Amino acid sequence: MNVQYQSVTSLLEKALDNTSVRQKVIGQNIANIDTPNYKAKQVTFQNELNSALEANKTDSKHISFSNESEKEPRITIDHSTSLQNNGNNVDIDKEMSELAENQIDYQALVTAVSQKFQQYKMVLGGGK
Repeated sequence: MNVQYQSVTSLLEKALDNTSVRQKVIGQNIANIDTPNYKAKQVTFQNELNSALEANKTDSKHISFSNESEKEPRITIDHSTSLQNNGNNVDIDKEMSELAENQIDYQALVTAVSQKFQQYKMVLGGGK
């Protein structure tokens, strides 16, 4: 199997997993908006992935996919702020914005996966 196929497919899979984790975390934050002392969580997969990709570039125009499978979404908790009198720090505007962004990311990734498999289907079908 082609190394590029494995890398691109693996990267898309990890990115889709990330959107799933982000969706759950954002949903938890929204569900706990009125829970006393609840601290907002966020997923930092994208930062981890960008760091890995930058570290593996041999040229500014090259992208290396060698370590993307080692990166997992990481959930962090923001203990530094308190937006409400009850100690809760969930910002509903921020959460709704992140939810919309995550949905757009998910749709773009699903489109990319679909196009990738259409390419393979065309190749395997002899271009028909």
